[in-house]
Amino acid sequence: YVVGFIVVSFISVLPETFIAIGAAMKGNAELGIGTILGSNVADLTLIMAILAFVAGRKGVKVERASLRRLLIYPLFLAIPLLLALDGSFSRSDGLVLIIVGIIFYVFTFRRSVGISSRSADIKYKLRNAVYLALSLALLLLGAHFTVDSTVALASNINISPVLIGILVVGLGTTIPELSFASKAIKHGKHEMAVGDVLGSVLADATIVIGIVSMIGTVTFPPRIAYVAGGFMVFASVVLIAMFKSKHKIDRREAFILIAIWVSYVITEVVLSSAVTGS
Repeated sequence: YVVGFIVVSFISVLPETFIAIGAAMKGNAELGIGTILGSNVADLTLIMAILAFVAGRKGVKVERASLRRLLIYPLFLAIPLLLALDGSFSRSDGLVLIIVGIIFYVFTFRRSVGISSRSADIKYKLRNAVYLALSLALLLLGAHFTVDSTVALASNINISPVLIGILVVGLGTTIPELSFASKAIKHGKHEMAVGDVLGSVLADATIVIGIVSMIGTVTFPPRIAYVAGGFMVFASVVLIAMFKSKHKIDRREAFILIAIWVSYVITEVVLSSAVTGS
């Protein structure tokens, strides 16, 4: 769980991180914020639901020790929501979010002692560093074209770039979490899968938004906070409640998560259409 939450999640959030930073530097910070929050809602609902189907009849399990660490998880996600209610993130807000994210990661790490995941057959090779460097370079290049193409597409079809960021780009950035977590589930590493998804969401909502805000004050339509942020916190509460009830998420509960995601998409589309129409 700790490996997934702290280590793997930081790799998983790199796509939306680069997109958000690139958007902020090009004066489209609201696109980055929308992408991050849209990705988080998808992670907590649609991605967790898919993992439940991958896990089969047994469902996605979480241990009691991990669950105790997660009880305060929604409270930490509520902090960026509260800071965003005025439709902006200042540099001071960004600093607060970075500190909040670090506090939760330290809290998670300090409560996990006596655990070692190192295998004897791990070999450190130069090619791994080369692969990582090339992958990061491709992510940076992809983020650059993602921002430009999203703005251009939104202009061509006359809709808000934020809506494309929330529903299309945000969904695409969940692929790393889905890919890693699915493989972890198939190998019986449920804790690592859950840690990856939840850790990615927390990193996005606190540290990544904090970094973007430190570049300069980020302004965006307040509805992004009310809708995307609200659904993010609500989905986290529902998810933790599901884990607390049976220490797992099965297929029946997966449909509930999918329903939440569909409701979120419909809400975003309706509100965006209303704003465009006005």
